[in-house]
Amino acid sequence: MKFGPVNFGIDRLLADPTLRAPLDGKRVALIAHPASVTADLTHSLDALIAAGINVTSAFGPQHGLKGDKQDNMVETPDELDPLYGIPVFSLYGQVRRPTAAMMDTADVFLFDLQDLGCRIYTFVTTLLYVLEAAAAQGKAVWVLDRPNPAGRPVEGLTLRDGQESFVGAGPMPMRHGLTLGEMGHWFIQHFNLSVDYRVIAMEGWEPDGPELGWPQDRIWINPSPNAANLNMARAYAGTVMLEGTTLSEGRGTTRPLEVLFGAPDVDAKAVLAEMRRLAPHWLAGCAIRECWFEPTFHKHAGQLCNGLMIHAEGGFYDHQAFRPWRLQALAFKAIRALYPDYPLWRDFPYEYEFERLAIDVINGGPDLRTWVDDPAATPADLDALTAPDEAAWRAQVAPLLLY
Repeated sequence: MKFGPVNFGIDRLLADPTLRAPLDGKRVALIAHPASVTADLTHSLDALIAAGINVTSAFGPQHGLKGDKQDNMVETPDELDPLYGIPVFSLYGQVRRPTAAMMDTADVFLFDLQDLGCRIYTFVTTLLYVLEAAAAQGKAVWVLDRPNPAGRPVEGLTLRDGQESFVGAGPMPMRHGLTLGEMGHWFIQHFNLSVDYRVIAMEGWEPDGPELGWPQDRIWINPSPNAANLNMARAYAGTVMLEGTTLSEGRGTTRPLEVLFGAPDVDAKAVLAEMRRLAPHWLAGCAIRECWFEPTFHKHAGQLCNGLMIHAEGGFYDHQAFRPWRLQALAFKAIRALYPDYPLWRDFPYEYEFERLAIDVINGGPDLRTWVDDPAATPADLDALTAPDEAAWRAQVAPLLLY
């Protein structure tokens, strides 16, 4: 089946002089990473400068403008671009919020990051921080919109009041269903920001259409080192919770964050059987396959791990039925049932949060962990807790949808 072309925000801006006209005489900054490319794979920084736009600075988010930093809390320094001689500021180094001095380098900030549609993916929080800084400094922010590869489905508990962090910008569910352009509108509304904001919207993107979120005429480029393909992007709202556990998320392999878990001391086949016993309907929309791997670095490095691989792709994938957050929660619940004393929750600093457990930072509160650890709590109990949050979010953002 052949689908129509989808034009991303960057492509529309470059193709339409009337869209670019407000940038005339302005100093322009670009927030970008390796996936910030045009339809012909030219990096947005090169394309904007070639189009005659006065780019005076660039910014890199977590993992850097080049996308070379592998893990969480691995920082990127500021630098000078060797080709263009402009400053490249890191928003994941000495600061995560742009400083007044950084904001002074431009008048208009073009935000061109590929997102995964998940609250914990830090580019969402970086957008909020840029909007807040722009509001304080009287700057303009344009989002050059890109697809949400996970599409419109919404899933997960809403971040609880007081649980905000760099992986939790505000009270939204884990899987938010928005593009970053739409998310910018929600931030402005929710936080009552006064900022010159516009979205260069996509043309032809149908989030609930036959392409299921990601256009088939666009290749996938890693927006971060462990976001290797569309299967990962779909699974991420669940598998990212593994970062708060002692279980391997597949870092140190070629398919990170596409597994429900991996560990040298867990029987994956038994876990899958227990998952099917507890809540078979939560396994819908994908295929689950037992696998083995030996991470070359990170958790369980050099040890043979037994795990479960997710395949939310091809004929196995059902866009509306797949619920990765519940699927991952169910894997935790099954492990807890089979191994009651397993040291599941990882106690270490996570994204600059040093007091709270990482799993609670990731989930925006302790509710998920409490449910997993309570032997009497059932899948229906988690549904009863989560479904109202999901429904409230859908209603709240419905007026903001651009596609």
